[in-house]
Amino acid sequence: MGLSLYSQKKNSSFKYHIRKSNLPIVIDGIADEEAWKSTEVAKDFYMVLPMDLDKANDPSEIRMTYDDTHIYLVATFYNSIPGKYFVESLRRDFSFGKNDNFLFFLDPFNNQTTGFTFGSNAAGAQWDGTMFAGGSVDLNWDSKWISAVKQEPEKWVFEMALPFKSIRYKDGEKEWGINFSRLHLATSEKSSWTPIPRQFPTASLAYTGVLVWDEPPPSPRFNFSLIPYVLGRTNYDNEGTTSYETKIGGDVKIGLSSSLNLDLTINPDFSQTEVDRQVTNLDRFELFFPERRQFFLENADLFASFGYATIRPFFSRRIGLGVPIDAGARISGNLGDKWRLGVMDIQTSQDENIGLPSQNFGVLSVQRKVFQRSNIGLLFVNKQSIKYPDESDSLRILYPEYNRNIGVEYNLASANNIWNGKAFFLKSFSPDSLGNGFTQAANIEYKSRRWNWGIKEEYVPEDYRAAVGFVPRKSYINFNTFIGYLFFPEKGPAVSHGPIVDFNYYFNESFKETDHQISYKYRFNFRNRSDLSIGGINEYVQLLDPFDPTGTGKDSLATGTKHRWNAINVEYSSKPQSMFTYNLAGRYGGYYENGTLSSFATQLGYRFQPYVSLNATANYNNIYLPAPWNTTDFWLLGPQLDVTFTNKLFFSTLFQYNEQSKNFNLNSRLQWRYKPASDIFLVYNNSEQISPLEGRIWSLTLKVTYWFNK
Repeated sequence: MGLSLYSQKKNSSFKYHIRKSNLPIVIDGIADEEAWKSTEVAKDFYMVLPMDLDKANDPSEIRMTYDDTHIYLVATFYNSIPGKYFVESLRRDFSFGKNDNFLFFLDPFNNQTTGFTFGSNAAGAQWDGTMFAGGSVDLNWDSKWISAVKQEPEKWVFEMALPFKSIRYKDGEKEWGINFSRLHLATSEKSSWTPIPRQFPTASLAYTGVLVWDEPPPSPRFNFSLIPYVLGRTNYDNEGTTSYETKIGGDVKIGLSSSLNLDLTINPDFSQTEVDRQVTNLDRFELFFPERRQFFLENADLFASFGYATIRPFFSRRIGLGVPIDAGARISGNLGDKWRLGVMDIQTSQDENIGLPSQNFGVLSVQRKVFQRSNIGLLFVNKQSIKYPDESDSLRILYPEYNRNIGVEYNLASANNIWNGKAFFLKSFSPDSLGNGFTQAANIEYKSRRWNWGIKEEYVPEDYRAAVGFVPRKSYINFNTFIGYLFFPEKGPAVSHGPIVDFNYYFNESFKETDHQISYKYRFNFRNRSDLSIGGINEYVQLLDPFDPTGTGKDSLATGTKHRWNAINVEYSSKPQSMFTYNLAGRYGGYYENGTLSSFATQLGYRFQPYVSLNATANYNNIYLPAPWNTTDFWLLGPQLDVTFTNKLFFSTLFQYNEQSKNFNLNSRLQWRYKPASDIFLVYNNSEQISPLEGRIWSLTLKVTYWFNK
């Protein structure tokens, strides 16, 4: 298929006409008001999975209307298997593939790149997020809206009211992009209002229909939100000292226009943020952990998606690392149809105990849409150290006065979403010559129903530095290519199966090979939504630095030593319809120094739907190497209890036991959403070292937030 960058929108003939109503609507999941009787109906959904060749078997119907302040939607889903529903819990932002659910996707700017998503599972748990990159969803964003679900044996009904001021849109625009998606686990069907090829998610904004307003949506009024918090905390440290603290702060949101927002934060606190999941670390380079702090999440793709996952000039978790954030400001959103803007400035405190100066972090991001779905972006990142505790040269070496990055990138997205790619160039600036390099990379990917292939190259020299970014590896040239194919049998348990091969080669700056990884696997996707993959790997590594292959503090292999091995791996995920679900993964084969590595990982889940969900992860590694390492084995365990008393009252507790890092911790959180977007949190954290290490810290936090709107 040809590379089409600029053509008519794929599903522009699918139009839903929304008409204004001044009749009252009560959000109760019953939808018996007069206002619904005169609305248009979106129905006759198309099947996306297991195959995209027919209409969906079970009917779905969507109705919409609006008034001066809200958008209203009611969705009715009929079942050929009466009374059979599958949900994990009532927790907000549920796992898509494990719940009967309805989602809809809004593209208010018709750019087929950014938007909003809202929805619910069949038990009433809400889902909301921002959309970026044409179909990716960030569920860390929360907005203010209400909904209700009513279940009956032969159908379930979802009803919602979405305030206009909870979203961003262009004033005066009468056509938005929209689509509706349903996942029905009893029949293993995923369906959509518009036809979507099965290789793409129903969130793909390239395949939305058109929401046609009978008159332009209400012009935005002044939108001001104040979200203060107050907390009290008890802390216990390694010295056995108990301390108490209180803290006050909050956020301010101001709508500068219907599509541009100003966010301010003063003395922010992130104690309710979900803790990171621990992982087994046998990698030679720094591991990535995602941002979860609310202030950094809205329109985060403007800042955090520049570059690749391993070449990020901006990574917000570098900010406030071990020191408090004093204040921050962000302007983000759309400037018309084709332009997006992001500006952020954060100020952190100094730490006189370690000589850390106060630091300022500034980011500017601009995007310009080109063709139908592609864009060109510009990014500038500045980290500036100010107010050094003293002016010694050693501090300026340890904490350089500044680091800056400026870059440009082109994001390719074809009109039909089959071709995607990226090319970027970044230049860094630092006081010393070791931080004044540049990096560049590019890739292109093709994805049809049967074929998926791509090619990528990267160059990161030793003198490129991104102090506010995530660049775990430097001084390399990388070439990567992969190709996969799918077969679609007409009969049998598998809906598709096929091979995929991946070649990944690294070279130093003199173009001498330092390592490679060749992987190959065969995948089976079954009609009941379970899947299986069997594969192998051929790996070569020439160590660039000393490395402990066990990750436990034992002796290190020497720089320059060369290692080769082969291994096999298998992975299976069970069908999500069962009350008991599981994922199994295993690996056996060679390792460094002609040794062997055997590993086993599993994730188990059992639910008493919709109120209780029990989950447990377990990872076991056995490493056999010659002396002095000999045999090393360790477990990583992570049982979790999740109780959702209602869709507004939640309790979760996560226990993590890590033999590799000799640590275990407990995180328990009780959350009551007593009003939309307003919460009370009670959070307990405990972290303790495992023998022979010693030490224990814990904290107990009570935090109250409230969302004031004007």
